[in-house]
Amino acid sequence: MTPEDAVLAACEVALSDRDVVTDPDRLPTYQRDRSTGSPAGEPFAVVFPRSTEQVSAVLAAAHEHRVPVVPRGAGSGLSGGSNAIDGSLIVCVEKMRDVLLVDDGNGFVETQPGIYNTELREYVAQSGLWYAPDPASKDFCSIGGNVNTNAGGLCCVKYGVTRDAVLGLEVVLADGRITRLGRKTIKGVAGYDLTGLMVGSEGTLGIVTMARLRLGPIPAPPTTVVGVFSDVAEAGRAVSTIMNRLRPSMLELMDNASISAVEAWQPMGLDTSAGALLIGQFDSPGSASDAKALSEICEQSGAQETYVSEDPQEAEMLVGARRMVIPALESAGDWLLDDVAVPRTQLARTMVQIQEVAERHDVQIATFGHAGDGNLHPTIVTPRGDDEAAARALTAFDEILDVALANGGTVTGEHGIGSLKREALAKEIDEIQMDLHSRIKEALDPRNILNPGKALARW
Repeated sequence: MTPEDAVLAACEVALSDRDVVTDPDRLPTYQRDRSTGSPAGEPFAVVFPRSTEQVSAVLAAAHEHRVPVVPRGAGSGLSGGSNAIDGSLIVCVEKMRDVLLVDDGNGFVETQPGIYNTELREYVAQSGLWYAPDPASKDFCSIGGNVNTNAGGLCCVKYGVTRDAVLGLEVVLADGRITRLGRKTIKGVAGYDLTGLMVGSEGTLGIVTMARLRLGPIPAPPTTVVGVFSDVAEAGRAVSTIMNRLRPSMLELMDNASISAVEAWQPMGLDTSAGALLIGQFDSPGSASDAKALSEICEQSGAQETYVSEDPQEAEMLVGARRMVIPALESAGDWLLDDVAVPRTQLARTMVQIQEVAERHDVQIATFGHAGDGNLHPTIVTPRGDDEAAARALTAFDEILDVALANGGTVTGEHGIGSLKREALAKEIDEIQMDLHSRIKEALDPRNILNPGKALARW
C-alpha cells in the first residue's frame, strides 16, 4: 500500500463517503485559489471534514505516512497559498460552517472556519454586535482563510486587521494533536503569543478549526467623503495629512485605471476623467465636522472637487465601486494582482513609480487599495491569451515588489506570501529571521507536511 492509499483509507474511516473525493473530474475545482501567476500541482484527493476530530484523524494519518497536506477554505486567496502541490491531500474546511457561541456579555464569537465573512457579520448582527474585519472579498471569503492570511479590509484603518480581532484559536497540529490557544479575557500575557503566531501563517503551522473573535457595537451609519484629484500623486500626498489629523473608519484610493474599469464594467456615473478618487468614511459622533475637515484637507492638497454624502445608499454605492475593482479588472483581460504596503509618506512616490513600471514594460496597471494603511493593490491587466504581454506582466509584478521595498515597505500587506512571493520574501527579511522562521516551522511541523513550499523563503 502506498502512503497515499494508507492516508486515503484512514480518511474513509474517519469521514463519510461523500466527504472523500478522488474523482479526477472534481479535483481540479480545488486545485488552485483565485490568484493568477502562481503554480499549482495535482492532488490525489480532497477531503471535507466537518469536525475538529475529523481534521485530527486526517492529519495524524498524513503525518504518519509523510503525505503533504494543503489546507483550504473558500479558495479566495490571491497568492497561491491554497494551491495544490503534486501528490498532496487537500483538506477543505468549507463544510465546517457552524457558529458555536455568541457571548454578548464578553463581546466575542466562536465559529468554525468555513463560514463566510459576511455570513458571520450578519449572524452576530442579530445580537446587536459587529465583526470589524471586512476584506473586499467578504461575500465569498471564509473566516479560516482570513485568519490564515491575517486579512485586512476597508475598515482596518480604524478597527485593525484580523489579528487584532482574534482572541483565541483551536488548532490541529501537524501530527493530529488538538490545542486551544489564546484566551477569553480582554487582557492576557501568559506564555508566548502562539495565537498571534498562527494568524497569518498560511496553514503551514496547523489547521484552524475554531476562531474566537472579538466583537463590538454596530457602528452608526457612516458619513462618506469623496475627493476627486487630477493626479494620483496629489491624492497620495493628501493621505498623510488626513491620517495625522483625523481617524476615518475608511480611507480608500482608486486611480484612473481603476475608476475607468469599474465604470466600463458596471456604469454608475463615476468620473472617468479623474486621476484618482479618495473615499473616506467616519462612523463616530462628530462625523459631520470630521467630514468637513477631510474635505478641506483634500482641497488644500489639490483636489478638483470634494463632496460629502450622509445618504446610506449613495455611501454604499461609492464604497461598492471600490469593492468592484477586482471583478471589473478580471473582466477586462488577464490579470495579475499585487499587494504591497509602504509608509504613508511614501504613497505618492510609490504610485508614481508604479506608473513608471507600467510605461517601462508596456502594460496597464490599475492601482487601488487601502490608502490609510499605505496598502496598495497594483493590478496588471493584459490582453487575454497574449503570452508576450503576460511575460512582461510578470517582470512588472516583480519590479513593483522592488519599488515597495525601496520605499521602506513590504512585499505583502494582507494577501500573504503563498507560493507567489517566496523569492521576494527573501529580499525583505534577513538571514537571522529566515533561520528563526525555519526553526519555528521545524518545531511545529518536523516532517514538513503542512502546506510545504508556501509562505516561507526556505523550507
